[in-house]
Amino acid sequence: MSSTVEVVLVRSAANGVYTRRLLKEKYGYADQIDHLFRANPSSIRVRRWSGQVQVIRSGANGLSNPNPQPKREPNILSQAILTPVSDPTPTTKKRVFTFGKGRSEGNKGMKSLLGGKGANLAEMASIGLSVPPGLTISTEACQEYQQIGKKLPQGLWEEILEGLKIVEDDMGASLGDPSKPLLLSVRSGAAISMPGMMDTVLNLGLNDEVVAGLAAKSGERFAYDSFRRFLDMFGNVVMGISHSLFEEKLENMKTEKGITLDTNLTASDLKELVEQYKDVYVEAKGEKFPSEPKKQLELAVKAVFDSWDSPRAIKYRSINQITGLKGTAVNIQCMVFGNMGNTSGTGVLFTRNPSTGEKKLYGEFLINAQGEDVVAGIRTPEDLDSMKNCMPEAYKELVENCKILEAHYKDMMDIEFTVQENRLWMLQCRSGKRTGKGAVKIAVDMVNEGLVDTRTAVKMVEPQHLDQLLHPQFEDPSAYKEKVIAKGLPASPGAAVGQVVFSAEDAEAWHAQGKSVILVRTETSPEDVGGMHAAVGILTARGGMTSHAAVVARGWGKCCVSGCSEIRVNDYEKVLMVGGEAINEGEWISLNGSTGEVILGKQPLSPPAMMGDLEIFMLWADEIRRIKVMANADTPEDALAARNNGAQGIGLCRTEHMFFASDERIKAVRKMIMAVTPELRKEALDLLLPYQRADFEGIFRAMDGTSCLQRFVVLLRVMLFISIADEK
Repeated sequence: MSSTVEVVLVRSAANGVYTRRLLKEKYGYADQIDHLFRANPSSIRVRRWSGQVQVIRSGANGLSNPNPQPKREPNILSQAILTPVSDPTPTTKKRVFTFGKGRSEGNKGMKSLLGGKGANLAEMASIGLSVPPGLTISTEACQEYQQIGKKLPQGLWEEILEGLKIVEDDMGASLGDPSKPLLLSVRSGAAISMPGMMDTVLNLGLNDEVVAGLAAKSGERFAYDSFRRFLDMFGNVVMGISHSLFEEKLENMKTEKGITLDTNLTASDLKELVEQYKDVYVEAKGEKFPSEPKKQLELAVKAVFDSWDSPRAIKYRSINQITGLKGTAVNIQCMVFGNMGNTSGTGVLFTRNPSTGEKKLYGEFLINAQGEDVVAGIRTPEDLDSMKNCMPEAYKELVENCKILEAHYKDMMDIEFTVQENRLWMLQCRSGKRTGKGAVKIAVDMVNEGLVDTRTAVKMVEPQHLDQLLHPQFEDPSAYKEKVIAKGLPASPGAAVGQVVFSAEDAEAWHAQGKSVILVRTETSPEDVGGMHAAVGILTARGGMTSHAAVVARGWGKCCVSGCSEIRVNDYEKVLMVGGEAINEGEWISLNGSTGEVILGKQPLSPPAMMGDLEIFMLWADEIRRIKVMANADTPEDALAARNNGAQGIGLCRTEHMFFASDERIKAVRKMIMAVTPELRKEALDLLLPYQRADFEGIFRAMDGTSCLQRFVVLLRVMLFISIADEK
């Protein structure tokens, strides 16, 4: 049976990347394509061998069904022009996944598709925990959105509405219905956690009619507090209005009423504030707040997709070397409320202490608040233990849920939760970020508890965690007690000594000049991430142990003291006030992230030592590894440190570096290089020989018979360059 060849011209995007997949998956006939080549900048020509030629007809609805045609000779070409295709990705793939207690369409293994948050929500729902019903839009949908010019892919909005209908049926409420109002949260969630980097909108679905219905059902104060929060968040995240414009209205009202806490505002105060917030939309954007709930939802979904490419998210991914992700998922969930009075609240916890690894719940809780209040550090929360007294039943269920999740995930978990009128709801769980010290202790303890084996434990500790354990601590904390000027929360352990700066931009600029800086802020926000990374330590006046500053600092192993209420930060004057003492930009302070102490001046640091859990952990790593570990070491001190840390030899000893140890050695090298007679050169070499001989003796003594590779060949060239450059 002879074969024929068919050539089809396909209009496509200029790069044509998806043409083969489009033909195969979307139109289902091109399984025998053997070549693609470009016909012109807007088309791809496809050559296909088959036993028969198929004629493709275009029509109003796209492609018609192909009809078999009589066989032709192989040299006869048949061409057909396909209708232009704007969406190159198949629409048959599932892009919206729903979940609710006891059921879900996803699981924890689907992080690349549902993002970490969506996958874990689905998992918690499937194991029977109380999770507010919702739906997750996949990361592939975000990828499509970016590829086709930041438009919702064809059919996606209809899929979202289908998923929303399931949530509405679960809750017996509807989006936009004043008599049975359903409010939603819209959150981002990439496959790899990026805390605070992308956007969240809460209380979506409120407008004048819905808030009146909510007030009739749940009280005016709660309803209008929720509305003003939504107006602020939606305006900032979706409309691009500065949060400070809303904050200014809030602070002015509190000043006018003579109060300090948001919770002291009355229902009538909040009603007035809602109208002022609406005015901000007109003043800042020249348009009214969009009141139609489904339009709000569409705009919020787009805003979360857009936040994937925000400058702060791009910078965070760059700093943390996060690559290869498709985009962010979008999690749309039924709202549960922590701000319905004193029987409600919200909190964040870790199932073990992320700083020390201690097996004890570690977290914070705010009564009559929403989750963003804790994470953003807007109010300094109470210790989680306070929840035992005010909500004992919810606390008991929370403790049990923590045990279930640790046993299920076999890891220390980071959990967000809300209590609405004494009922506990689980909002998020993920593997908790931890310090190096915490990571090692958690791994060792979980082996001892029988949760994991030693191989799994070794994988739980990242190389960066071990690097953190090599960072210095204060030599003698008792020696600086008289210089402690304030004390905050020990948000991320370790020691930091640096010059005070008051903005992320200054921190980055000073760091680029080789200076050690401590970033001092009233509270940090995701926009500060570049400066936080550049600083050696972070000090904030507000925020708790689970605030943005604390979580990010712990993830990077940076010292952080948060919630230091004794300090006042004046960004404009660039001054830090502690009591009656002023500390100006550029002055030196020290931070003890393990105790929360803020210390005046530069305090001496000492290197850490390998002992306890770290020593046990490294023995497990030695049992598993299959390679020999050697070190780069150029001096006896380096060699001894390498040996003490388990090196089995020196892979490279750069002998030219031996002469950098003192000015006397460098001067002797210069004398040797500049010598004009053999006698003068010999005289200089006679000065160098004792130095190098003593160094080799020290290195060999430290290595105690293990191998040591020396490098001599580049000595003269390197020393000539460095010596002359230094002299200049």
